[in-house]
Amino acid sequence: MAIMAARMRRAETSLLTALLLAIGLASAGATAAKPKPTPTPPPAPTNDDCLACHGDAALKRDNGKALDFSAESYAKSVHGVAGASCTDCHADLATAELPHGEKVAPVACATCHDAQGASYDKSFHAESHRKAAEAKTTSKAALCVDCHGTHGILPSKDTESATNHFKLPGTCLKCHGDPKIYKPQPHESGMPTSFADSIHGRALLKSGLNVAPNCATCHGAHEILRPKDPASAVNRTKVPSTCGTCHSSILDLYKAGVHGSALAAGNPKAPTCISCHSAHEVRSAEMAAWKLDVLKECGTCHEQSLRTYRDTFHGQVTALGFTRVAACSDCHGPHAIFGSKDPRSTVSDANKQKTCQKCHPGVNANFAKYDPHADAHDRQRNPLLHYTSVFMKTLLIAVFSFFGIHSVLWFPRSWRERQNAKRNGGGKA
Repeated sequence: MAIMAARMRRAETSLLTALLLAIGLASAGATAAKPKPTPTPPPAPTNDDCLACHGDAALKRDNGKALDFSAESYAKSVHGVAGASCTDCHADLATAELPHGEKVAPVACATCHDAQGASYDKSFHAESHRKAAEAKTTSKAALCVDCHGTHGILPSKDTESATNHFKLPGTCLKCHGDPKIYKPQPHESGMPTSFADSIHGRALLKSGLNVAPNCATCHGAHEILRPKDPASAVNRTKVPSTCGTCHSSILDLYKAGVHGSALAAGNPKAPTCISCHSAHEVRSAEMAAWKLDVLKECGTCHEQSLRTYRDTFHGQVTALGFTRVAACSDCHGPHAIFGSKDPRSTVSDANKQKTCQKCHPGVNANFAKYDPHADAHDRQRNPLLHYTSVFMKTLLIAVFSFFGIHSVLWFPRSWRERQNAKRNGGGKA
């Protein structure tokens, strides 16, 4: 009985031990399965936290530059007025320990300004940065901050904004007026720095006209493309329509004329607005210097017409620097230019007399038969002038040849006469 009781006690002890072990294992498993609580991230620094350092003018960076920026200018900026925090732009510092490191991630403006960012990505500015990144170099092409600024960004309507309508040319010229940053292309018509002296620049910068164009009017604001890009607003095929946004009536005349028709037909050599007026140095058509220079521009395509024009009274006077005589546009028109056979042309047979009467009132039809481009070398166009020229040249050659031979034959006799005179005493009595 005692042995049996002992065995029962051992069995109970073993059972109790097993039960306790099972409970312990279950408890341990439950504890292991329970996830650890995620630590709560520290709150993002407030603007006041940032200004504790960046508002102190006494603090300097490692490179010696000032650490502070104007809290007042930020408060007046578009971001400050909207209540944006520093970490809305500097997102990498939202969880950083203060003071943060020297290097911070570039601000991604497109995070909020996605439409403008998408347009900028298509521009040659962004293209320059992509190519530089591929070549592992740096590009000086404009970024958002180069035009808009950093902390004191103002709306474009604000007169102090760098992108204000009247201040934009100066902002663009920070790069495009610096030969170390911007190198003009060989095909470029007029330097950007000449804009200030142009008729557009004077209207904008000196007369203060809101309707006067600035850089963005022609090139665009964000999606600025190279002139060679067919989609660019300043591509030569699109220049007339770009200029026509302001000069709409002139655009209609140009499209109807031979130049506009040639451009529409795909002729790459067809002149556009900038061919005569240039791209940036656009001068008033009433200036004497422009009137004289435009003759050369017409002559770049119409070489023979310019040569024959120079042979006339009109051409000789303009060659002396005077403009009170007829030039190309006075007879052919400045924009609505048509072929001489076209009844709409100002130099057609039906309209030529009226065209001459603009300068020569009361002249008759015979006066209008004058050919301002008479060419003595063109037998088909001017047969009488051609043969008259041939006759005069032949006559001159004959006259000079006759008297030349006469002089040559006379020289030996003259020499002998002088020698005889010397032997006879020089002809003295």
